[in-house]
Amino acid sequence: MRELAGIVVLFAGLWPAAAEAGFRSPESLVRNVYAYYGQGVPELSKGLPRDAATARQFFDPSLRKAWSMPRVEPYDFLVQSPSWKLGPVAISIVRRQYDKTYVGANFDNHGRRVTLNFVLVNGPEGWLITDVESPHDSLRMFLEQFRN
Repeated sequence: MRELAGIVVLFAGLWPAAAEAGFRSPESLVRNVYAYYGQGVPELSKGLPRDAATARQFFDPSLRKAWSMPRVEPYDFLVQSPSWKLGPVAISIVRRQYDKTYVGANFDNHGRRVTLNFVLVNGPEGWLITDVESPHDSLRMFLEQFRN
């Protein structure tokens, strides 16, 4: 019995570190991004937070600082609008290319069709976003453009 308790303590000690960054599948990562854009609980419907903990969980190291820097943007890039009322989000793997996986997210926002491609990488921390592409822009370019 004492051995079982030791194993539980060992895994409990590892759990917070594993939960800090990344996701287990590309689809899970994108699904969790859009969980922040609902109509439900207020803390889960204000868009993806811009704090360091969220940046560490969702973005690869090269994008974390840009995501969490203070800025004034005309709209939320991840929904392509300053406000949102999203329809169902369709998520599918578009292609796997070398070390990157492209995941498409398609949804309606206030009746307007939105298509984004999430560029994801899988590393020791799990799946993380390295960029998001819209038909006209990318998240990296967008964040750079509205940097303070």
